[in-house]
Amino acid sequence: MAQRLLAIVELGGYPDFTADYNLLGFDVSLVKSVRKAIVDIKKNPPHVIVTEFNFQSDFRDRTSSLETLMACLQQQKISPKIIVLYEKEYQTKFDILQAFSGLQVIILSC
Repeated sequence: MAQRLLAIVELGGYPDFTADYNLLGFDVSLVKSVRKAIVDIKKNPPHVIVTEFNFQSDFRDRTSSLETLMACLQQQKISPKIIVLYEKEYQTKFDILQAFSGLQVIILSC
């Protein structure tokens, strides 16, 4: 049975890697929002999550929807491998988020 990979593409800005994930043997689910990802995670927890860090300074109580995803994973008590794509200009903001999250992530800077 193939391992399950959940790809969350909110804003995009990078190529669609679905074919590559399939070549690596993953069964891929693709969603366009963290809200849809949370529903998907609760139904069928993935082994790997590929997501974006999109810094949003207009959020009042958080810096991105990635925080919501991380809270869901902690609440569900699951710990898939997490790959985060982000732009280099948001490195400092992402470092702060990662320091407080407690989750281990694989970081890919775009």
